[in-house]
Amino acid sequence: MDQASHVVCTACGAINRVSTSQDAAAGKCGKCAVPLFTGEPAELSASALERQIAKTDIPVLVDVWAPWCGPCRMMSPQFAAAAARAEPAMRFVKLNSDEAPELSTRLAIRSIPTMLLFEGGKEVARVSGAMSSSDIIKWAEGARRG
Repeated sequence: MDQASHVVCTACGAINRVSTSQDAAAGKCGKCAVPLFTGEPAELSASALERQIAKTDIPVLVDVWAPWCGPCRMMSPQFAAAAARAEPAMRFVKLNSDEAPELSTRLAIRSIPTMLLFEGGKEVARVSGAMSSSDIIKWAEGARRG
């Protein structure tokens, strides 16, 4: 029997069923036809992030950042490089803490950059501080196994 994962489109928020027997990297949204995975992190609003976390079956890795934060700007290309290497096994998204202060408070963000890993709608790991792309992937994969 063919199994499938649900993946939320970062462009329109539609929930898409992605078969495990097909190449997820080539998948497009059934509603808006945008590719489901671009190899780049998507910048999301608070409500779009909450939908991703709640409805996406694959792990969701969130980079909480702010434009004025030097370490955040330093890590941004590293997070993008990690997305290029690890998608579609994991969804990479960014949340600007200045644009989503209520969600940042609810997520107990105390410093930035902070990465949060969600699986099955629940936070399973977090880490603060800038990291290289290889360290991001190692941390996320280790957190999933742990």
